[in-house]
Amino acid sequence: MDIQISEKIRLELTAVKHVVPLLDVIDNNRDHLSEFLPWVGEMQTAEDLKSYLKNCEMLYRQEKEVSFVIFFNEVLVGRIGLNHLDSQNRMGAIGYWLSKNAQGQGIILRSCKWIINYGFKDLNLQRIELKAAVENVKSRAIPVKLNFKEEGILRHAELVNNRFIDLVLYSILKDEWKNNEWHFVLHKE
Repeated sequence: MDIQISEKIRLELTAVKHVVPLLDVIDNNRDHLSEFLPWVGEMQTAEDLKSYLKNCEMLYRQEKEVSFVIFFNEVLVGRIGLNHLDSQNRMGAIGYWLSKNAQGQGIILRSCKWIINYGFKDLNLQRIELKAAVENVKSRAIPVKLNFKEEGILRHAELVNNRFIDLVLYSILKDEWKNNEWHFVLHKE
């Protein structure tokens, strides 16, 4: 699956073929990414990442996850996905990360709009969640801009850099999404 979000932003279904460029982005952004993401230290080698990407492909085949690498001007700059897909309860959770030099260009906001539309229209989800570290101001701005509801704080919900951090839980329901002016935007803005 290859999705053209805008003239500069493209999503490509996560696959093992992305191991080299993904590892390069991770290696060049370790300090930036490890501030709020617990998995960065586990991705040290191409084999580590290859194993993870194989798991992503398996979860996609099992309809438990759909994740994409993000390209900006044809350079891989991050990832986004709908994780923890629960077909029984028709819900999923958005996760994303972006290289430091790609921030501030609307890449995640536009990619989130597409993936939310995909989740509600194509996957028939009823609820989409997003969790962000309380201290991660940039990441927390995304659900606010997308009219998610803040549901509360998950105390000591994630272990990052040997310390437990609190996460803010946000959600949007299908009916709330339908009332957003952007809910019909699927590709270009």
